Amino acid sequence: MTELKPLNWTPKTGIGMRAVRRADGGMTLTFTDLSDATLKEWREFALEHLLGSDRLTRNLYDLRAVKEIPEKAVRTAVEVNSDPSARNIRLAVVVANDKVANAIREIASLALPETAAAMKIFTNLNEAEAWLSRPLDQIS
Repeated sequence: MTELKPLNWTPKTGIGMRAVRRADGGMTLTFTDLSDATLKEWREFALEHLLGSDRLTRNLYDLRAVKEIPEKAVRTAVEVNSDPSARNIRLAVVVANDKVANAIREIASLALPETAAAMKIFTNLNEAEAWLSRPLDQIS
């Protein structure tokens, strides 16, 4: 069995994000808020992990606890999703409502298509996991 890449992240007080390594080598990030402190932590974490991205990866962002996505979060997400290494990521985003889903769609529409992650939005965690578990060459 291939050893999983280290996560290189430790939870911090006051940050509304938790990250764990998935068994498939990707990551699951769970957000409870999108405060400035959380956005700063996520941006640094995401860019650091994109720097070492050398293969197709499955990530899951659980945003079910987030009720609204502020403009600053949209700008930060567009920046991260426009990094050329993001093209190596299949990203399932789980949301609780249409308002958050529409903000995620806005982020996807603003990112550069040739560099953006392959992303799909879900309201059901099990459906998101099923999509992520499909072979990486089956993106749709």
